[in-house]
Amino acid sequence: MENFTKIFLPAYFIFYFAIALVAKTLLVAKKIGKNPLVLPKDNTAYGLVGLYFKLIMVLLFVYVAVYAVFPDWYEYSLPITQLENNIARYIGLTLLIFSLLWTIVAQNNMRTSWRIGIDTQTKTELITTGLFTVSRNPIFFGMIVSLVGLFLLTPNGLTALIMILGYVLIQIQVRLEEEYLLNLHGETYCNYIKKVRRWI
Repeated sequence: MENFTKIFLPAYFIFYFAIALVAKTLLVAKKIGKNPLVLPKDNTAYGLVGLYFKLIMVLLFVYVAVYAVFPDWYEYSLPITQLENNIARYIGLTLLIFSLLWTIVAQNNMRTSWRIGIDTQTKTELITTGLFTVSRNPIFFGMIVSLVGLFLLTPNGLTALIMILGYVLIQIQVRLEEEYLLNLHGETYCNYIKKVRRWI
């Protein structure tokens, strides 16, 4: 299982971001005629969330690359030996695969309304169909599931830190986006909130 994990993790996250970020960005950009990546680069609190989120992604990629190339360094990541068993690993693997499939479906449900960040220049359609009938934030939910999966597959202090920081940043981003959607869609979004949970 350990040898499989060394190959699987880098391949998984490369594929995840190639499909869920690069391919989707290019597809939506072609359809709407603008870049759907709208995270700010300023010094506001919202800009800071975006910066920290990018740093977490870099840390994640560095971790899986080092784990694959320098497996002997794993002991320096503060392994949590109580969780180092095949049951936890298989649960983690299942969560990662589920997360990828779930995220792809959710992104397809969003069609051209998909953005990374808050697009204040365009009034996007409020999506309430597909996975959005069971979760107001299915893509963010999928990302959280992937962080939990990574932690269970390689349980250590570093993946725990990535999981916790990622979860906190996603919670903040979701609330910023929900506030924006409430202002944009008003009563329609209020009614949607009453029907569908934030996560699931």
